[in-house]
Amino acid sequence: MAKTTTLHSPSYFVPAGKNPESLFQWKKVDCQIKNRKGDIFFEMNNVEAPEGWSQLAVEIAASKYFRKVGVPKTKSEKSVRQLVDRVVKAIVASGIKQKNYFASKKDADTFAKELKYILLSQRGAFNSPVWFNAGLWESYKISSPSEHFAWDERKKSIQATENAYERPQCSACFIQSVQDSIEDIFELAKTEAKLFKYGSGTGSNFSAIRSKYEPTSSGGHSSGLISFLEVLDRGAGAIKSGGTTRRAAKMVVVDIDHPEVLDFIEWKMKEEKKAHMLIAAGLSSDFEGEAYRTVSGQNANNSVRVTDAFMKAILEEKPWKLKARVTGKVHRELPSGEVWEKIAHSAWVCADPGIQFHDTINKWHTCPNTDIIRSSNPCSEYMFLDDSACNLASINLVKFLNPDGSFDFESLIHTARTLFVAQEILVDYSSYPTEKIAQNSHDYRPLGLGFANLGSLLMRKGLPYDSHEGRAWAGALTSLIHGVAYLTSAEMARAKGAFAGFKKNRAPMMKVMKMHAKAVNGVEWAMLPPGLDKAVKNLWKAVLYNGNKHGFRNAQATVIAPTGTIGLLMDCDTTGIEPDFSLIKFKKLVGGGEIQIVNQAVEPALRALNYSDDQISRILKWVEEHNSLEHCPDVKKEHLPVFDCANAAPGGRVLSPESHVKMMAVVQPFISGAISKTVNLPNAATEKDISDIYFLAWRLGVKAVAVYRDGSKQSQPLNLKIKGETLEGKTKEIKVDIVPEFTMKCPECGSDTVLTSGCYRCPNCGTTVGCS
Repeated sequence: MAKTTTLHSPSYFVPAGKNPESLFQWKKVDCQIKNRKGDIFFEMNNVEAPEGWSQLAVEIAASKYFRKVGVPKTKSEKSVRQLVDRVVKAIVASGIKQKNYFASKKDADTFAKELKYILLSQRGAFNSPVWFNAGLWESYKISSPSEHFAWDERKKSIQATENAYERPQCSACFIQSVQDSIEDIFELAKTEAKLFKYGSGTGSNFSAIRSKYEPTSSGGHSSGLISFLEVLDRGAGAIKSGGTTRRAAKMVVVDIDHPEVLDFIEWKMKEEKKAHMLIAAGLSSDFEGEAYRTVSGQNANNSVRVTDAFMKAILEEKPWKLKARVTGKVHRELPSGEVWEKIAHSAWVCADPGIQFHDTINKWHTCPNTDIIRSSNPCSEYMFLDDSACNLASINLVKFLNPDGSFDFESLIHTARTLFVAQEILVDYSSYPTEKIAQNSHDYRPLGLGFANLGSLLMRKGLPYDSHEGRAWAGALTSLIHGVAYLTSAEMARAKGAFAGFKKNRAPMMKVMKMHAKAVNGVEWAMLPPGLDKAVKNLWKAVLYNGNKHGFRNAQATVIAPTGTIGLLMDCDTTGIEPDFSLIKFKKLVGGGEIQIVNQAVEPALRALNYSDDQISRILKWVEEHNSLEHCPDVKKEHLPVFDCANAAPGGRVLSPESHVKMMAVVQPFISGAISKTVNLPNAATEKDISDIYFLAWRLGVKAVAVYRDGSKQSQPLNLKIKGETLEGKTKEIKVDIVPEFTMKCPECGSDTVLTSGCYRCPNCGTTVGCS
């Protein structure tokens, strides 16, 4: 490859002389979203969108992402083409100003057309803050990182003027540090509020905060970790992302050796029991109702950070030491098994805490000479240095499936490269809430390219999610996307220089790259199209060669995000790495309302398995009536695993919890960060089942894992003592079991939400609700 100081953007989807918009048929749609009372929550008529977009996708774009003020002539954006044009123009204009992303003006125009096509065809999508904020402010200049932060402090409100801010917030994921001081804790509260307001999530490891057992410098005792977590939790609950984008998303991480770790493990469980008692007393069971607003700990995902030493202590039945934060001295020893049992019990009751495996995470860390990785974003997919940010983009895998069932790898490669370059440009286009985050974003430039719709892709190809072949496809596609991202990163390093922290971390980063390349040998290539193994292995040889020669522009490249709202925007049947949830789904209709339909992946799967038209017609009718293919006389028994889902009709087939973890394990070696994933367990699952899942994840090299036992949030009977009268008319205390009904409602439209990849998503309006 000849040496150059610029990138080249080839035409691929859009022929020379054509505009991407002309390659689509367009339609006008009336959008109407109603709340659970039937009142109109959002309405916009004559919204223009590509013909292939569903009613729901158009409504998500119009209600969530359309600019509502300041648009010339129309005031509000009224077309998907306006939305995409705004975002793409902002990215390309910034790329031109930053220099060396494009070889020429013609190259920049070509790139813009290709990116527009990718977005309009639903092949990929940026994280929500890009759609919310990119292109709203056009008067900015590229300057030093210290001038990137706190832009909302310096300017007037967004409604005041089109050029109110110099820079938009475009990253969805943040990790922030917090130190053991009152000032730092409340500075974090202020920064979190800024991030929530503009639609982003943040996570922190709070283990530096001294425990309630330790003295303060004034001679008293600290109020402790939990007391400060309660304050920050209340702040997150109040912000709810300003009520304009989505509810606050937050991750709280505590190390396994913190003196208050037992209190932290049981914190959410105990608070939920309080909420259940209030519900039993007559308060609303709605998550946004009085009962849950009264208790703490409900506005975050909680995770315990465990080490290999702790996991081995459990196996060897050794005691575990809790250490004071200030002195580092042993506070007390506990049986390690007792701590583990409390983790499993709390997760069994309320799905928290999840687990983050500290040593596994840092084994794959590209920049350990800078610092260790301590925490993650709210859904555990972004794991990197404290005080850093990551903008995400996800590829819709189903869009690369050809009508004959083959897969278009070439298109996938082009899409991955284009999105990755766009994400890189966004790093210096964006604003950041603190100077530290701005500096680290500039110096390390971590990105999160990933995918969505894997579960639907496998079903459409006639492959079981829980199968060697299904996992082979997942591993191969992830290794391909990951390799393309890092090869593109090396190409950008040649044009613009490696990230500032690369020189300091060259040796460990190249070691991690070699680990990724070696992991390619673990994919079961014999189950995949001929020649794919050679292509991917050659790709990784190119990554190592070019990375060694030029360095990398980005310290991180990939994550697997939950793709909550953008999954609906892309008409994905499944989110992130998740399998299909059910064989039945609901389809929104023009003008409001919805109908129940068979999952869109079922018919293509039946065709891939060579069923006749008559058989398919009868099978689809069976699914409509039974939400299952079991006992359907037309379906061969050996094909039933293809249609296994995370959820099932009562007594029906369902994917095993282990299958979720095994899928994560084959993908993890090809991800810079981690995987947002909820492992579904049946209601009858035991605490030992949860323990086994956590251990399996650790043994298979997964970085983090969370579980959800079906119905756990609404089926915990509480044994309460109440005063009642006996038959003799005497008053006495009577024990009764009360089963409160938990309902997680969308805070915007009030509809029931669905748990997907660790967060609740509203299928009616697309709002991503608070974390599980």
